Amino acid sequence: MQSLVLASGSPRRRELLAGLGLAFRVESADIDETPRPGESPRGYVKRLAREKAHAVARRLGEPEALVLAADTSVVLGEQILGKPRDAAHAREMLAALSGQRHLVLTAVAVAGPHHDTRLVETAVTFRAASVAEIAWYVETGEPMDKAGAYAVQGRGSFLVSALEGSPTNVIGLPLPETLQLLAAGGVAAPWGTPA
Repeated sequence: MQSLVLASGSPRRRELLAGLGLAFRVESADIDETPRPGESPRGYVKRLAREKAHAVARRLGEPEALVLAADTSVVLGEQILGKPRDAAHAREMLAALSGQRHLVLTAVAVAGPHHDTRLVETAVTFRAASVAEIAWYVETGEPMDKAGAYAVQGRGSFLVSALEGSPTNVIGLPLPETLQLLAAGGVAAPWGTPA
């Protein structure tokens, strides 16, 4: 049976993958996530997902293990909005997203016996939020470890007026594409057939 390793410390990715009934272990990847000069948002998330998967695969040294990694960025125009540095930065990001349509990009990569990367895009539109609403949301603490400073699966859902595409992509792991990558890498779905 193919061994599956999730190269991510994200509790949201762990929950999504566990929700499918897949057996896996977690090995966090520690890489430099600084964007390169002139790097596009799409190129950036694809590079990081691949680097995370390959870093963990090299560290483990288990040729039979399939390592799954992902990277998610919120993109407004061509600006990558990562995790906020502090509460003031979170308020600034949320104010910029207020009343705007933006993209959530997630790249999913596998390394090991099979190598591949997929990029998934979801368009999210925020309603216009007041300064008080944004301040309240930031004070909940939820935005502090989230790309773009919000969680669509949490309290941040009150900011979202429309979502076009994969909801699990916005949470951090697009499940249909992930299952396709796992199947190509030899990891069977829990229902007994290739995903």
